[in-house]
Amino acid sequence: MNTRQLEKLSSSTVLVTGAAGFIGSNLCETLLEKGSTVIALDNFATGHQKNILALKSHSNFTFIEGDIRDLEACHQACKGVDYVLHQAALGSVPRSINDPITSNDVNVGGFLNMLVAARDAGVKRFIYAASSSTYGDSVALPKVEDKIGKPLSPYAITKYVNELYADNFKKTYDLDTVGLRYFNVFGRKQDPNGAYAAVIPKFVMQLMKHESPVINGDGSFSRDFTYIDNVIQMNLRAIVSDNQEALNQVYNTAFGERTTLNELVTLLKEYLSYYDSAIGAVSIQNGPERKGDVPHSLASVDKAKELLGYDPKFDIKTGLKEAVHWYWENLK
Repeated sequence: MNTRQLEKLSSSTVLVTGAAGFIGSNLCETLLEKGSTVIALDNFATGHQKNILALKSHSNFTFIEGDIRDLEACHQACKGVDYVLHQAALGSVPRSINDPITSNDVNVGGFLNMLVAARDAGVKRFIYAASSSTYGDSVALPKVEDKIGKPLSPYAITKYVNELYADNFKKTYDLDTVGLRYFNVFGRKQDPNGAYAAVIPKFVMQLMKHESPVINGDGSFSRDFTYIDNVIQMNLRAIVSDNQEALNQVYNTAFGERTTLNELVTLLKEYLSYYDSAIGAVSIQNGPERKGDVPHSLASVDKAKELLGYDPKFDIKTGLKEAVHWYWENLK
């Protein structure tokens, strides 16, 4: 980032929704390091106090406990804000299958509330977490932004509706938006606990306890696992970009390589064995495939590189080493 872009960050007030979550808390931390004034909104439905505890004493950090399903809370959070990084959502395909109504209420109703509040507050740019699940049943690889299939889960539907609303708010109200289709983000602060824990932190915790991870299916399904620092870079570039062509677009947010679940477990066992050699002998089990799962996911990041100057630094191996070290130091 050049000097002018860094000055733009340091002179801006940024609202981060879902600020106590995995991605949101990492974004807050980085923005504060860059000198931004940060407004944080969360209701702790899936986020944790511990993720933002160290930030609360920072003079440029303001926390609002509120729910994006409450329009008044959204209005309060957007006051005086230059940019919104909207991360708040109910994630997880299985969760949406078990409870589609709540997922829709939060991910669609809450999203619309945030758009309205941002519009009313005169926010300069609304940057939001979209999802690779939007590609649905499309079998084309790599995934290119303008070619999607039909959604395979209620969660995927909600995230696609977000993109439609964002596009409409530009056309109808002239609110600039940028959608970031996240591909299987992982890294520090990602919660390993709960019924809907993501695969990497869940497997790490099981292996550290010498418990056998269960792979859904035969392990041949593949993902474009994306380290948190790549995601942070994309969000910051979406804020500072002066390229008008880059606005009101959606972008794959990934590294651009795919790893099977079998390969993932092999890497995790290798990196964790550095701390505990017994982990290398832990067996792996296979269970049934999950409903709504996309078999393979691989992103083209050419559009992000061209229009936003995206330059991801962390491939799966580099990111996993960082993540494993963090989990070992903080959760062992």
